[in-house]
Amino acid sequence: MTAAAQPAAWDQARRILCVRLDNLGDVVMTTPALAALKAARPQRQLVLLGSPAGCAAAAHIPQLDGCISYAAPWIKHDGGSGDAAADLEMVARLREQRFDAAVIFTVYSQSALPAALLCRMAGIPLRLAHSRENPYDLLTDWIAETEPAPRLRHEVRRQLDLVAAVGAVAPDERLSFVVPEADDWRVRRLLHARGVNPARPWLLVHPGATAPSRRYPPERFAAALELVHRDLGLPVVFGGSAAEAELVQRVRGGLGFPSHSLAGELSLGECAAAIRLAAVLLSNNSGPVHLAAALGTPVVDLYALTNPQHTPWLVRGRVLYHDVPCRFCLKSICPEGHQLCLRGVSPEQVADAVAELLETGKGDRPLPPRPLPAFAMEMRA
Repeated sequence: MTAAAQPAAWDQARRILCVRLDNLGDVVMTTPALAALKAARPQRQLVLLGSPAGCAAAAHIPQLDGCISYAAPWIKHDGGSGDAAADLEMVARLREQRFDAAVIFTVYSQSALPAALLCRMAGIPLRLAHSRENPYDLLTDWIAETEPAPRLRHEVRRQLDLVAAVGAVAPDERLSFVVPEADDWRVRRLLHARGVNPARPWLLVHPGATAPSRRYPPERFAAALELVHRDLGLPVVFGGSAAEAELVQRVRGGLGFPSHSLAGELSLGECAAAIRLAAVLLSNNSGPVHLAAALGTPVVDLYALTNPQHTPWLVRGRVLYHDVPCRFCLKSICPEGHQLCLRGVSPEQVADAVAELLETGKGDRPLPPRPLPAFAMEMRA
């Protein structure tokens, strides 16, 4: 830590703004750090300042006492406002809330300084974040940003380390996400209506992802599922948003056996309920993977090597990728145009991973993860 307030100041902080302005999965991966802040003072209140997508998770995260939605102009969003008046209104809103402290959670490629300025203008007296450059008075407590060199940490570990710097340690480092009972029962009814017994093994497939570079090709999904059906005979159910329904139909159209789709029919809680009920989740590396980790569902993660630090956390899983020289490009669209880090994963590898996780099941001792390339080996749970 390059600059630090007295530990007693953080110990007395009773109302903390937790700034996490990117996606749903990022918020879920921050839950162990939120648990650490809560455990340090159980009576303190934690309020998320999150993107509209991130705030959708707030009602399912037990450590949070509230959420403020904000499409920050320095974070990529769909439909964000270009009007600076909205930012000034947010400053006024945060000032009215009278927070004692703010913790700004970022991935290493993001700058915390815009959010730090927002919090300083809102009169929040304690402000903690990683920073690559000296933030001077924008932060009262800052951790020098060293990533990606000399080593990378898993995103969950990064945020746990951040709050540990002010004395907050998590009693349990697993991810958190609560599924309402009503959501569980609705998904069970939907599955029964499609002839799928939720009490018997079935496979949930999420073929979508926000970034095109993180999508396994539809024809390869179909080829892998044909092998799964031939060898295991599992019912196959697709999930996804309404915007992904067309992609789901493309994959289903390549199958020679009946499948089922819930794409576009589920709320976030119901999506999580479906993941919890499934024997295995097969997904691109996106929000559903992190929900599976929070809910204990084994997951086959088709992992595009756009970045290395978002693998499934503390859950039985298989991370499938094809190593390429252009690894860790941080791009939403493959800059080389070949998407080989995913296309190089064979349908046979996918089917074998599903079979292995189905055989070992839920609740057994975790399998050792397949390592990423050698220079990323230190990002371990």
